[in-house]
Amino acid sequence: MTRSGISDPGMLSSVIGWIRRTPRWAVALIVLYVIVLVVVGAASHVAALFRRGLHPYPWAPQWLNLFWSSLAIFDPLAAALLVCGKRVGVDLSCGIMATDLAANWYAAYGVQNTTLATQPGLRKLTAFTLLVFLTGPFIRSRLRFITI
Repeated sequence: MTRSGISDPGMLSSVIGWIRRTPRWAVALIVLYVIVLVVVGAASHVAALFRRGLHPYPWAPQWLNLFWSSLAIFDPLAAALLVCGKRVGVDLSCGIMATDLAANWYAAYGVQNTTLATQPGLRKLTAFTLLVFLTGPFIRSRLRFITI
């Protein structure tokens, strides 16, 4: 990726380069992060936007709906930065996971008055967030610092 953000032919070789230099366990975790961020996260937020607009959850406050809708942009952005081998991708992933987990816990306990036992999605989100927090620092140390 060039400084202007436009793809160039060297981008693929850059992606392949960081993958070759990075330990396989770190690459495998990054692939997992990208799959979850894009396939699970972004896809569900984009689908909710198309189905119901910026307020896909009528039971939730407006700010919570807007936050979840914004993840349709931030999830793929974090995934793209990770694919490019950038440390800021790990940073953004940790920020997304922390805020998304807090928002979902608030929604479950503060708005819906449910428990963790009745929310399988919240259990999965909690487990993935813990994985990102526990492995993120190790992955981050194997990636490059982004320069602008």
